[in-house]
Amino acid sequence: MRVVCPGSYDPVTNGHVDVIRRAARLCDEVIVAVVHNPAKEGTFSIEERVELLEASIGDLGNVRIEELSAGLLVDFCRDVDAPAVIKGLRSGTDFAYELPMALMNKHLTTLETIFIPGDPRFEHVSSSLVKEVASHGGDVAGLVPDAVLGPLLHRLRLL
Repeated sequence: MRVVCPGSYDPVTNGHVDVIRRAARLCDEVIVAVVHNPAKEGTFSIEERVELLEASIGDLGNVRIEELSAGLLVDFCRDVDAPAVIKGLRSGTDFAYELPMALMNKHLTTLETIFIPGDPRFEHVSSSLVKEVASHGGDVAGLVPDAVLGPLLHRLRLL
């Protein structure tokens, strides 16, 4: 089965990498869709996020990375012939956020959502929190892939 793992990945964290790697073990093909929200200015451009993802999960032979810069996720999934998306859940809060979207996607099409519980080691890790901690000089090593740490610290110093 082909699935899509959507996310902003701004930046990709080790929690994201864990979910993508586990999805790659479960499915024939995983498309990591880097979603661009035009209402939010990202820390990294879409192209940079794709590069950081490639550096972090490029070793996975059944995973490809694509941009999703316009339109609905359900349309993207139909275009790539993926009957399901996989979402990682860190907590009940994530489930409460993701469930309405999963139900709307099911309402709009037959798109299914598969939830994978996040590794407890990364339960507290989010892109937003990593950026906030790093911007104040906190150590985020081990929370983002090694390939992301340098570019993230460099970018935050420029902001």
